[in-house]
Amino acid sequence: MWHNSILDTIGQTPMVRLNRIAKSVKPIVLAKLEFMNPGGSIKDRIALSMIEDAERKGLIKPGGTIIEWTAGNTGIGLALVATVKGYKSIMVMPDKVSQEKIDLLRALGSEVVITPTAVKPEDPRSCYSVAEHLAKTIPNSYYPNQFTNDANPQIHVETTGPEIWEQTNGRVTHVFTAIGTGGTITGIGRYLKSRNPAIQIIGTDPVGSAYAEYFRSGKMPAELGLYKLEGMGGSKIPKTVDFSIIDDVVTVADGEAFHTGRELSRLEGIFGGGSSGATLHAALQYAKRLDENALIVAMITDTGARYVSKMYNDIWMKENNFAQSFDKQKSKLTAADIVASKRQRQLIFATPETPLSEAFEMMKKNEVSQVPILSDGAEIGSISENKILSILLGEDNAQHNKVIGYMEKPFPIVPSGTTLTTLSDELSRDNAVLVELPEHEFQIITKSDLIAAITS
Repeated sequence: MWHNSILDTIGQTPMVRLNRIAKSVKPIVLAKLEFMNPGGSIKDRIALSMIEDAERKGLIKPGGTIIEWTAGNTGIGLALVATVKGYKSIMVMPDKVSQEKIDLLRALGSEVVITPTAVKPEDPRSCYSVAEHLAKTIPNSYYPNQFTNDANPQIHVETTGPEIWEQTNGRVTHVFTAIGTGGTITGIGRYLKSRNPAIQIIGTDPVGSAYAEYFRSGKMPAELGLYKLEGMGGSKIPKTVDFSIIDDVVTVADGEAFHTGRELSRLEGIFGGGSSGATLHAALQYAKRLDENALIVAMITDTGARYVSKMYNDIWMKENNFAQSFDKQKSKLTAADIVASKRQRQLIFATPETPLSEAFEMMKKNEVSQVPILSDGAEIGSISENKILSILLGEDNAQHNKVIGYMEKPFPIVPSGTTLTTLSDELSRDNAVLVELPEHEFQIITKSDLIAAITS
């Protein structure tokens, strides 16, 4: 038996049980190996789907040019489709992508345009803006735009979701996958929930991305951060993601993702990328609270061959501060563990009506340098002793004024199961975080608390 072209081999990827890396958890944990697609990632599915949809609609003609902005995998899939179908291709990529992806795109005949990562989406230099400009100026070109294209989630409704259902004989209880365009998680979720609404669909998001905060609050975060993970996360919400399908979004730090990916390779012989490491890290953490009746599917969305110069390179890991410097026992500490070890167990906080002088005395008495401001049990801001000092030096009789007029930004709120690595990542950008405990109680963790936990 043979196939008419390489495109006919897309889909029907294998699923394997994880044994060694998942030996400490009760559920069965399965990995769906999407890197077994011919282009090396799950994005082959949407690449073919979007182009065939465009052909049916007459949006691209023979000899045309396919233009897309991509972190690499969708571009590689589109370049593969373009090569087989006789189209030209131009791929616009952020400068953080691995050299392996750039080289592979060029090997497939694609032209590559590199753009800066650290710019806002509306900046004319951004991936989004450059791709749109090229599509408008190049005749007979087609810009699929995976972030708005309905063919993206639909192909996962038609193929990936049914494959998971069939390969698990309908036993699947939890699916974990990274959120990039949101097409994978939305399409898989729509299909599986149509078969069994109780199936939990769980996304993973890098620290610094917008998706987890938007899922929890319906609002964009006040600040976004930079992260090294590729092919997941984002600074604006795509039209292709349906958060009503998603049951939870787990935030994963770069280091957690990279180390889990490397462990997957060493322990299971499965060579996945950073986003796969993020997904598996979240799945294994979740599995600790589940029993043997659960069956978890983790989407291994692309190949580690794209990251040999990065997450699989010891020098790169050290240069980017991802080398594990504390012992394995300490690395398992969670926010709840650190809170339990604190001498001060009760949260010290101000209310909007607290006078500045009282807030300062509160900090002095409890030997803290900042406090959250809570209103009806919800955090609305924070205030630090440095801020109070600058106010008192700059304004006469300000000590009687209420803190609500001088609030600083709220501290990030993290779940009690947040790991030491993620806490470290959060505290590299903020002076403190609030840990959400049972019964909607909070406790604060500062950089000093983190240092004490590591050195104790």
